Amino acid sequence: MADFREALAKQVLILDGAMGTMLQERGLAPGGCPEAMNESAPEVVVAIHREYVEAGADIIVTNTFGGSSTKLGHYGLQGRVYDLNARAVELARQAAGHDRFVAGSIGPTGRFLTPVGDADFDEMVAVFREQVRAFAEAGADLVTMETFLDIRELRAAVIAAREFSSLPIVAQMTFDDGGRSVLGTPPEAAAVTLDALGVDVIGSNCGLGIDGIYALLEKMRAVTSLPLISQANAGLPELRNGVTVFPGTPEEMTAYHDRLLAIGVRIIGGCCGTTPAHIRAMRQALEGRSVAWQAPPRRGYLSSRSTVVPIGGDAPCAVIGERINPTGKKKYTAELREGKTAYIRREAQEQVAAGATLLDVNCGAPGVDEPAALERAVYAVSGVVSAPLVLDSSDPVALEKGLKAADGKVLINSVSGEEKSLAKILPLARKYGAAVIGLALDESGIPETAAGRLEVARKILRAAEAVGLPKEDVIIDCLTLTVSAEQKRAMETIRALRLVKLELGLGTVLGVSNISFGLPARSVLSATFFAMALEAGLAAAIVNPKEERMMDAYRAAMVLLGRDQRAEAYIDVYGGVSAPAAAPQNDGVPPDIRQRLAAAVLEGDQEGIVALVEEALAEGLEPLAVSNEGLLPGLEEVGRRFGKNQIFLPQVMLSAETMHAAFGRLKQEMKEQQGRGLGRILMATVEGDIHDIGKNIVCTLLENHGFEVIDLGKNVPAARIVEQATHHQVDAVGLSALMTTTLNQMEVTIRQLRDAGVRVFTMVGGAVVSQDYADSIGADLYAADALEAVDKVKALFREARKD
Repeated sequence: MADFREALAKQVLILDGAMGTMLQERGLAPGGCPEAMNESAPEVVVAIHREYVEAGADIIVTNTFGGSSTKLGHYGLQGRVYDLNARAVELARQAAGHDRFVAGSIGPTGRFLTPVGDADFDEMVAVFREQVRAFAEAGADLVTMETFLDIRELRAAVIAAREFSSLPIVAQMTFDDGGRSVLGTPPEAAAVTLDALGVDVIGSNCGLGIDGIYALLEKMRAVTSLPLISQANAGLPELRNGVTVFPGTPEEMTAYHDRLLAIGVRIIGGCCGTTPAHIRAMRQALEGRSVAWQAPPRRGYLSSRSTVVPIGGDAPCAVIGERINPTGKKKYTAELREGKTAYIRREAQEQVAAGATLLDVNCGAPGVDEPAALERAVYAVSGVVSAPLVLDSSDPVALEKGLKAADGKVLINSVSGEEKSLAKILPLARKYGAAVIGLALDESGIPETAAGRLEVARKILRAAEAVGLPKEDVIIDCLTLTVSAEQKRAMETIRALRLVKLELGLGTVLGVSNISFGLPARSVLSATFFAMALEAGLAAAIVNPKEERMMDAYRAAMVLLGRDQRAEAYIDVYGGVSAPAAAPQNDGVPPDIRQRLAAAVLEGDQEGIVALVEEALAEGLEPLAVSNEGLLPGLEEVGRRFGKNQIFLPQVMLSAETMHAAFGRLKQEMKEQQGRGLGRILMATVEGDIHDIGKNIVCTLLENHGFEVIDLGKNVPAARIVEQATHHQVDAVGLSALMTTTLNQMEVTIRQLRDAGVRVFTMVGGAVVSQDYADSIGADLYAADALEAVDKVKALFREARKD
C-alpha cells in the first residue's frame, strides 16, 4: 500500500478486531501476560493476525496493548519492553506483508497522573517513549493509542510519539454510556485537545456498541476536521450460562456504515468481542458504497478536561477573567511565595460565576518560583472550575510546567513579534497543543499605526505556521494603550482589529480596561471602548468579569451583533429584570464552623481544612461532631453533584484528599477511642486482573465515610480473600474486575466465602460488571461507580443494624 496518510485520504480502511479474547481461546492462561506470547507462542499471535488479514483488514494491530514497562512490570517483564514490542511488530508484519499497514498498539498504564493520581507527566512520556522507539525501529507504519480514560495520560502518549518518531498517530479514548470518560471528559473536549496535538486520526474504542460509538463520533465531528475512527465492541457484554459473551452479530456491526462514512469515519474496526467474522462483514459492507469525504473547515477552540470554548470566527467573544494576576495584589503575591492557592481557587470560582469563559493565570512576582507556582495554579484552577486556561507568562520554563499540568488545549499569553520570543514560545505551543496570543509589537516597540501592527501580526502568523500551528490557533493582541496618555492612538487599536480580521483572517484579543487607566469613572470609559471593539470583531477580551458595567456592555453587544443567537445568554442572565441578580446574601450572618468545614470539603481546600478542624475543636466541638456535622455533609454534597454530572472524578478525589487531611488531625483526638467505625470492609481485585484504579477510589471514599478498609490489592486469589476475611473478621467483602475473562473469579470467590461459612455482605463492581451479573452470582450489591458504592454500602449497613 501507499503511505498511510495518502491511503487514508483515498479510502476507508478496515482495522482488525479483538486480540485478547482470541489469545485466551488459544492458550493464554487467566491472569497471564498477552505480550509474553509474542516470544513464548509467536505462531499463535501470527495465526490470529492472518485470520484478520484473510477477513479483509487493511490495518493489523500489534499485540502490545499492555506493552508499557508499567504494565509489563506486573509480570516481572519491565526490562523486556523493547524486545516484546519490537517482536510484536515483526509478527504483525509476517501476517500483513507489505500490502497492509502495521499499527503499534499503546494502551493506558493503569495509573492516573497528578493531582488525581501519583504519576508524573514526564514519567509517563518516558514510559510511552520506550514503546514508540521499538515500533519505529521495528518498522511499524503507525501508532494506535487505545482505550485511554485520562486525557492527560493520552496527551503524554501523543507527545512521546511525536517526539521520538514521525509515525502517524491514531488516538482514541473510551467513554461510558453517559458520554464521558471516567475522569469526566466528553468527546468534544477530547477531540479539541487531540486535534491540537497534531494527531492524524481521532475517535473512540471499547466501552460501547456501534450505536454508542457513532453518537460519540458525531459529537467529535462538531469540533474537529480530522478523520475519525470507529472501533466498537460487539455489543455490550452479557452473562450466558456462566460465560461472558458479546452479543453483537457481524451484520449488526455494519448497520451504521452509511452514517459513519457521512461524518468522515475513515477507519472502521472492532474492539472487545469482535472476530474475523465481524471484520469480514465490515469489509464486505463497504463494497458499492461511496467513500468520498471532504473535511469540514477548521475552527478555533480551547478546551479543559470537561469543557470546550469556541474562539474566533462567528463565535461569541470569549471573556478572559484577568483577576488571577499578582500585579497590585499583595495578598496574592504573599500566597504565591508561600505555595498556597486559596486566592487562586476563590477568584477562579467567582470569575466563572460572573461570566468568564476562560481564565488568565499569572504567577510571576518577585521572590516566587514561577514554574512551580504556575503548575500549582493550573492544578488548583482545574480542580474547582471547568473553564479552559490562558497561561500568562513570558518564562518558557514556567510555561512548559503549566502546559504539562493542563488537561486540555490552553491559550498561551503571549508571544511577540521579537525573534527571541518567537523562537522560545511557538515550539512550546506546537509541542503541547496550545493556541497563542501574539502581541503586535517587535524589537522596535509598538507600531504607531494600525498598518504597522498588522505587519507584526503577519510576521507572527508566518512564524506560527512555519512550526506547524494552524492560523485558527493564533490570536492577535492589537494592544490597548491608555487614552489619558495617547488619546489619538485609541482608534488605531480599533482600526487594527478590523485589519487583522479582514486581511489575515485571525481572531483578536485586547486587555480592554487598559484604555481607562489614570482616569475617573474607569468602568464608563472601559465599557464604551469594549462595545466599540466588539463591533470591530473582537474575538476575546481580557477583563474583570465581576465589573457589572463591563459585562452589561458585553452581553448587550453580543445580542446586537448577532453573536448571541435568540438572545439566549442575555435572557439567562437578566431573566426579565433590569440587571443581573445580585449574589444571595446570608442576612449578614457569616457561615458557622460546620458550614465552613462542609464548604472546604466541597471545594477541595486541602490547604485550609486542618486549620478549620483546629478552629472547630477550639470552639468545643467533639471530634465526632466535626466529622458528622461538618465534614460528612460536605462529602455528601460532593456525591450529589457528582450524581448530577455537575462535578467529575478529579473533583471527587480532591475532596477525598481534603477529607483525608481533616481526618488525619481528628485521629489525633480520637486515638483513645475504640471501635471499628461504621464497619470493616475487605477490598480486592480478583485473581487474574491487574487493574485497581476503580477499587482504590472506592477504598479512599469508604475510609472518608468512616469505614475501616483492608485493601488486599490486585490479582488476589479467592483463597487469600477467604483467609483474610476470616482473620480480620470483616463485615463486607468488595470485589473488583475490569476484564471479562476474570469475571468468573467473582463467582468463585463468593462461593468459597459461603462454603467456608464466612458471613459477610458481598459487593461487586468494575467496568465489565452489571447488576444482572451481580444478581446471578449472589452478590449482595452492585455499584456502577465509587460514590454509588459508598451510598449502597451505607444503606446496607443501616438496614443490617435495624435487623
